[in-house]
Amino acid sequence: MRSRSLLALAATTAAVMVAAVSPASAADSVLTTGGLAGDAVAVGDVLNASLATGTAGKFYSSATGTSGVSCAASTFTATVTDNPAAPGTATETVDAHTFGSCTSNVVGVLGVTSVTVNNLPYTTTVTSDGVVTVSPAEGSVLQTTVVLRTLLGTINCVYRAASITGTSSNDDNSINFTSQPFAKFSGSSLCFATGYFTAKYAPVTDANQADASVYTN
Repeated sequence: MRSRSLLALAATTAAVMVAAVSPASAADSVLTTGGLAGDAVAVGDVLNASLATGTAGKFYSSATGTSGVSCAASTFTATVTDNPAAPGTATETVDAHTFGSCTSNVVGVLGVTSVTVNNLPYTTTVTSDGVVTVSPAEGSVLQTTVVLRTLLGTINCVYRAASITGTSSNDDNSINFTSQPFAKFSGSSLCFATGYFTAKYAPVTDANQADASVYTN
């Protein structure tokens, strides 16, 4: 009789523990710091990232080519606007996105004066399965202006896209964009017809939580 009572007590205790743990697991936020299912990134927190060590931000003339503009420096700053329970979709506003130390290997181009991201802020969504989508404000477009020094003088190459898509990885807390197409909106014949954007940013950190790395749940 005593044995059955102990078994019943153990079963009841296990059920209570499951009931206590399950809701907490379900409430884990999409974006956390300190590890998977760690502390939730708060709405209003500022996220920062630079190019992963040893990589470059590239605007190339084809998805698989090596001709175009390469930037050794790039950073972005985003503010978290929603971070719901996982699985779900977190949202951010990209407030700043910069490029520097840029060079070009395009024939006729002597150098790169600047690469500027226009029409900020952008909206970024991050899903629990790691899909990152960057979109413009309603009625706008993603736009980047590349200013080149050429044999014929300075030219402006303006590129636009409706949106771009990347992936997040918890292996190195990165966001990776691969060959995302931007169509030429204006510029001379030296501006290639489509600019394919590739960049890996890592680690993504939370400035409001002592620059802790950000994870996706």
